[in-house]
Amino acid sequence: MSQFTQPQQPFTPAQMPGVPSARNGVGTAALVLGIIGCVSGLIPFFFWMAGILGLIALILGLVGRGRAKRGEATNKGVTTFGAVLGLLALILSVVGAVITFKAVDDAVDKINESAPAGSAPKEPGAAKDTPAPEKTEEAPAEEPTGEALEERDTAVYDDGLEITVGNAAAYTPDAYAAGHTKGNRAYKVSVIVENKTEEKFDAVLVSVDARAGEDGVSAEQIFDGKVGEGFTGTVLPGKKVTVQFAFDTPADARNLTVEVSPGLEWDASQWELKL
Repeated sequence: MSQFTQPQQPFTPAQMPGVPSARNGVGTAALVLGIIGCVSGLIPFFFWMAGILGLIALILGLVGRGRAKRGEATNKGVTTFGAVLGLLALILSVVGAVITFKAVDDAVDKINESAPAGSAPKEPGAAKDTPAPEKTEEAPAEEPTGEALEERDTAVYDDGLEITVGNAAAYTPDAYAAGHTKGNRAYKVSVIVENKTEEKFDAVLVSVDARAGEDGVSAEQIFDGKVGEGFTGTVLPGKKVTVQFAFDTPADARNLTVEVSPGLEWDASQWELKL
C-alpha cells in the first residue's frame, strides 16, 4: 500500500483582527504646511500666506498629536514638529506684517517729504481777480485775504496752476436729483481749472466740498442730469476746464464756503461766497 504525502502550503500570517492601520496623514500634512509657512514668512510681502499656512499646520498638528496619544497614529514626533513649525509660521507672519506696514509708512513719508515745494500758493490765499461784470470800473480791486478768497478770485499756485470759483447762483434740481432735501435751497457754483504749467494736469484728483451758514454745516453735493459729474480726464498745458457744482444748503444760510483741492501735491484753497 503506497503512501502519498500532501505538499505543504507556505505559511502566511493572518492579520490580527481589530488592529486598524496607522492614520499618519494629518501629522505629515502639518509638517509640510509648517515648512512652507515658515519659508513664506521669510519672504517680503508673503506674511499673509505664512499666517494662513501656519494656522492650518498648527491645527493639523494638534489633531495629529491627539491621534498619536489615542494610538491611532505612529508619527507623534512628526506631528509635534509640524505643530511647532505652524506656530513659528504664525509668529513670522505677524513680524512680517509689522515690517511691511512700517516700510510702506516710511515710503509714504519720504514721498510727502520729496513733494515739490512749489505746490502751495505763492502766498497764503494769493490770488488775482478776474474781470467781474457786476463790479464797476471805479471800484478798487479787492485784495484777497489770507483766510478765504471771494467769488471770481483766482488761486495761483507756484507751478502755474490756477483755480477760479464763480458766484453762487440759485439752482433748481430736477425731480430725480440726489442730495437735495425738501425745504433746503440749492445753489450752483462754477469751478474753473486753468493749467499754466508745462505738464498735463490730472483733473480727476480735483475735489470740491462746501459748508453753509454761520455754523459751517456740511453742504451736500447735488447730483442730477445737469450737475454732479465732477472733473474728469486731463488738462493740457495752456488749457482750462469748467465744471458746474450744486450744493444743498439750509434755507436760512447766508454764505457758502467752497473748498477746492487740486490734488495730493497742492494745498486746498477756500472761497467765501454770499447767498
